[in-house]
Amino acid sequence: MSSAARRRVIILGAAGRDFHDFNVFWRQSPDHEVVAFTAEQIPGIIGRTYPASLAGPNYPDGILIHAEEELEELIAALKADEVVLAYSDLSHEAVMNKASRALAAGADFRLLGWRRTSLRSTRPVVAVCAVRTGAGKSQTSRYVTSILREMNKKVAVVRHPMPYGDIPDQVCQRFATLEDLDRYQCTIEEREEYEPHLRAGNVLFAGVDYERILRSAEEEADVILWDGGNNDLPFFQPDLHIVVADPHRAGHESRYHPGETNLRMAHLVVINKCGTARPVDVERVRSAVARMNPAARIVLANSPVCVAEPEAIRGRRVLVVEDGPTLTHGEMTYGAAYLAARQYGAAEVVDPRPYAQGSISDVYRKYRHLNDVLPAMGYGRKQIAELEATINQVPCDLVLVGTPVDLARLINIRHPALRVTYELEERQPGQIAEVIAQHLSSAAT
Repeated sequence: MSSAARRRVIILGAAGRDFHDFNVFWRQSPDHEVVAFTAEQIPGIIGRTYPASLAGPNYPDGILIHAEEELEELIAALKADEVVLAYSDLSHEAVMNKASRALAAGADFRLLGWRRTSLRSTRPVVAVCAVRTGAGKSQTSRYVTSILREMNKKVAVVRHPMPYGDIPDQVCQRFATLEDLDRYQCTIEEREEYEPHLRAGNVLFAGVDYERILRSAEEEADVILWDGGNNDLPFFQPDLHIVVADPHRAGHESRYHPGETNLRMAHLVVINKCGTARPVDVERVRSAVARMNPAARIVLANSPVCVAEPEAIRGRRVLVVEDGPTLTHGEMTYGAAYLAARQYGAAEVVDPRPYAQGSISDVYRKYRHLNDVLPAMGYGRKQIAELEATINQVPCDLVLVGTPVDLARLINIRHPALRVTYELEERQPGQIAEVIAQHLSSAAT
């Protein structure tokens, strides 16, 4: 098809799924020309270019990344025929708001299905995904890798992309030690996902080109563990698709994209955090799973918080620092550190908003559901410095850090601080191992 006849495409994304979909589908399509990426959620990405070295010979200048708020102007200026959504954890209403903007501007609106975008591995693949950001994928992934190691399987963890640095330098990254996090200049968001795996002894891969990443991981592993991001679909075709649901947000399993798709595709649904959720909400989620995916097996699990010195919390004025994405686009109003503060008798949870510095103030203006918790935002050095300044400005006796990353390795916290950790705990131990064994046996045949 001639260049003039190719359909002109704008991809709406957030520096992850959008790049993957381009690599595996749009890059080689003779019928389409991608004329722009847009970005939302991720600071510092707008104005950058998806490089020619990754975009391929049809894109010698690369592809510019624009602000999503410019969508209507971009459709007109670039004569776009199609707008394609390629990022995760959006309400169904938000998806259709974006569709309506595209349609009103004269473009078609499209979503790609998993068959067009998922890669096939030569190894069995276990995928851990979720219905919402912050449901407990990471602890579930670590739990699954421990089961696989007990089965004498060599595991390679592949993490959903977070290419917030220099994109050409992040094509295929391999992490085996904590020093690798420093070598690749990882953001707090990357460290939150990678560091717990490294501490558990897992080798982890991430980056931009997931075909290359998959083939590299296959060379080291008997089983590939896909550790999903937000509530996105797996990039690899899973032999076992595990999806985590959160009864603290009962009802969300049918109201967010692509979390609902994950739920409908799942072989196994883990309803997490049952120990701190209301029993009525656990039952609401169980009923929804049974209705939407009656073939899925359901496992109930707890996510107990652990603090090394819980007695240090009682009677103290505490600052609660939580995982950033869980609070922001995950829309949670609290996390593990907040639960620990209440469980162990903190006298007060201090409101950090009056002390927010720089872009941290912008986060509170954008996400108005946040009150007395501080999201550990850190997409770059400047924002990490602003997070440090915010923490140190808050008048408190103790900082409770509920992020999966050890913030003390990255910033200087002047207050006494305690980490709050959490792991998956099956209510009936052995169920997940049983499902894994069944599906790996099927994959082998």
